[in-house]
Amino acid sequence: MRTYRELFTVPEFKPLFLASAGHVAGQTMSGLALATLVHAATGSPLLTSLAMFGPSLAQVLGATLLLSAADRLPPRAAMTGLAVLFAAGTALQALPGMPVWGNFAVLLCLGLAGSLGGGVRYGLVNEVLPKDGYVLGRSLLNMCAGLMQITGFALGGVLVVALSARGTLLVAAGLYLVSALIARFGLSPRPARTPGRASVSQTWRTNALLWSSRSRRHLYLALWVPNGLIAGAESLFVSYAPSHAGLLFAAGAGGMLLGDILIGRFAPPALRRRLGLPLLLLLAGPYLLFVLHPPHPLTLALAALAAVGFAASLVQQERLMAHTPPELSGQALGLHSSGMLTMQGVAATVAGTLAQLTSPAAAITMMAVLSLTVTALLAPGLRPTVEDGVSPRPRASV
Repeated sequence: MRTYRELFTVPEFKPLFLASAGHVAGQTMSGLALATLVHAATGSPLLTSLAMFGPSLAQVLGATLLLSAADRLPPRAAMTGLAVLFAAGTALQALPGMPVWGNFAVLLCLGLAGSLGGGVRYGLVNEVLPKDGYVLGRSLLNMCAGLMQITGFALGGVLVVALSARGTLLVAAGLYLVSALIARFGLSPRPARTPGRASVSQTWRTNALLWSSRSRRHLYLALWVPNGLIAGAESLFVSYAPSHAGLLFAAGAGGMLLGDILIGRFAPPALRRRLGLPLLLLLAGPYLLFVLHPPHPLTLALAALAAVGFAASLVQQERLMAHTPPELSGQALGLHSSGMLTMQGVAATVAGTLAQLTSPAAAITMMAVLSLTVTALLAPGLRPTVEDGVSPRPRASV
């Protein structure tokens, strides 16, 4: 597969695409609305960042307890059920008088259940599309996520003013319901990828198997830590610039969209395999300047430029699939998604703490320094190998 248009010739890709779009739009709008509610109620940068990224912290619990279900549940039923659950939880958060602790309790439950979402969706991408279409399909889904984030943050900002934060949460709940309907009536009934019952012990065994490979360990760490730290920096946008946070998030989503187009559509495989490390460096570099409090237009440009580096995940995911047996693809991708979101939640906590001790601008720059440091430490283990399709260099004759 060479073009995005070819993806839609696969019957199940269109409903998968639309269901994913509705889910991302709902998450974006609900996250912004809830962060606005918490910021107004508490004024705390830490709690505000956790309101947007806190559900990610529950991903680590889901990854250790529930993740085997990603390959052991029928994908259509799993996607539909998760969307309905998110709709109900988001509507519950919109209830008048809901205390801050109650909102965080709902976030914890949604984050725990959401740990299955990445494995179910992305495992279905790997199953529906031919092998040479995976990166292109993930690229398009990432682009869709970027567009939905731009739209969600922009529209969410308008709706928060026009309808209030609680009204925006109800709109997001409606989007989740639309996503559930698309998944239920658009996807074909497929059997589970792996037979047997999901269990905690099976989750542990498969996670241990996935982690046992040195190459997969390095890929997982590259997928989780550097971009998680930058997501933590982004969680401070509301505290850094309360009146322009929506534009900052939209600029970041736009940069992510551009990166996915360049890497997923135009970068040839041989070049793509060698861009993982440079993209991780680009992801953090521009945030080093935030400590200088640049003018707002430059801040938007820096956020957009840095977000191009999120395309490194496409490179690392393609390599992860090359190093993973097909029957474990759902849990492998679910472990990637859960670990990434968990790291985002941890990083949001660290960033919020640093911001309270210093300032949002200083904390953003410190998170960028941490991301660059981790990338430098991981660099030796991220070189492409023969298993990735890279031919070994011939030895020079003596």
